[in-house]
Amino acid sequence: MSRLSDERLKIADEVIGRFPRKKSALIPLLHLAQEQDGYVTQDAMVHIAEILDLAPAEVYGTASFYEMFKFHPIGKYCINICTNISCQLVGAWSLLHHAEERLGIKAGSTTGDGLFTIEDVECIAACTEAPAVQVNYRYRYRVTPESFDALIAELEDGKLTGEFPPHGTLATIRQETTEAWSNRGTLEQEQVDAR
Repeated sequence: MSRLSDERLKIADEVIGRFPRKKSALIPLLHLAQEQDGYVTQDAMVHIAEILDLAPAEVYGTASFYEMFKFHPIGKYCINICTNISCQLVGAWSLLHHAEERLGIKAGSTTGDGLFTIEDVECIAACTEAPAVQVNYRYRYRVTPESFDALIAELEDGKLTGEFPPHGTLATIRQETTEAWSNRGTLEQEQVDAR
């Protein structure tokens, strides 16, 4: 599937309705596309351009600016290992090399089973908890080779699916629609009136 599915088109329409200009929904729609396929496909970018009345180049220009959007299939679990200075000082390079050996791939690659991708990344804003790692943008702090191995084993065994959803899933709970918020306000007012 490359273009947004019917289900995601409904969500896209609701998201677009939250903004005064359609173009403002571009990044949320890119996230929808990535959630659907695990990465942002060319067809999805063209489809998003059609929906938002933009040129496909504008969609690609925005998507390619951000590291979080991928343009090719990657692992179910994208592991970002920070190698910026704070993490370097407490062993990030050793951790990265350990991760490469443990998974049998180099940074920027994906395991043959499609389960893991390793990325060597710049600062992920967790300097006081270095060395820091993200799995699908969820943090793990003060990671050692031993705790990394334990993390990989638990991911392989499916023990952390609640904590680490598949790559592309921005949130496990979607923000309520405008209609749901309106109904909530009405219910809350009815409860106040009943007192």
